[in-house]
Amino acid sequence: MKKNTMLKRLKLTEESFEKIQQAVKKSESKTSGEIAVAVVAESASYSVYELFFSLLMGVLLFGILLPFSNKIEEAFIHLFWASSFWHLPAFFGISCFGFTAIMFWVMNIPAIDRIIIPNAVKKKTVYNRALRHFVESGVYSTSSRSGILIFVSFMEQEVRIIADSGINQKISPELWNLIASDLAEGLGTSDATNAFIRTIDRCGELLQEFFPLEEGSKNSDELPNGLVILEEEEWL
Repeated sequence: MKKNTMLKRLKLTEESFEKIQQAVKKSESKTSGEIAVAVVAESASYSVYELFFSLLMGVLLFGILLPFSNKIEEAFIHLFWASSFWHLPAFFGISCFGFTAIMFWVMNIPAIDRIIIPNAVKKKTVYNRALRHFVESGVYSTSSRSGILIFVSFMEQEVRIIADSGINQKISPELWNLIASDLAEGLGTSDATNAFIRTIDRCGELLQEFFPLEEGSKNSDELPNGLVILEEEEWL
């Protein structure tokens, strides 16, 4: 899936990015913790699954056409006044290969992808991609170990919230899952901007509760603020 397609479907505009950035700054101004927000169109290419099902469709077409071989050969005789030894194999080859290519394109449609890829694979892949960004972006290495990553993988329709050890030991996994579910539900209503802002505010409240700023101090702002759009780099 293309990044622009994802942004269009989520209705994220330049104004949306600005609002989300301001929400992060506002939440971080009351705590020593850090909040990172990232979105990726899909956490992996899933080409293996798409190719497998495309080939399966090609084989299915071959099986459907095979009983009609005589009829197809008669059609060639009718059309060319004679039948060459290569007409029938060429027809089968071109038909099946062309159908497989078309089906591979169809399998890349997000709605179809979500059906053919096992849920367990999607969940594991999204978690691994989120964990990778958690490390690469430096969320794991804040001074107070209180970084929170809000991660969305659009094609899989999965949300992950990964928190560093400092804040994670104070919050139950059930609460993180509840916040992630609320964000996923909000993204499904085509109001992604406010869904992100609500989630950022909720995470900010938790950070402020457990990692409040000392009087007169200021958030060190160790991580970039705002929404980060990740490139699709992994293959599966």
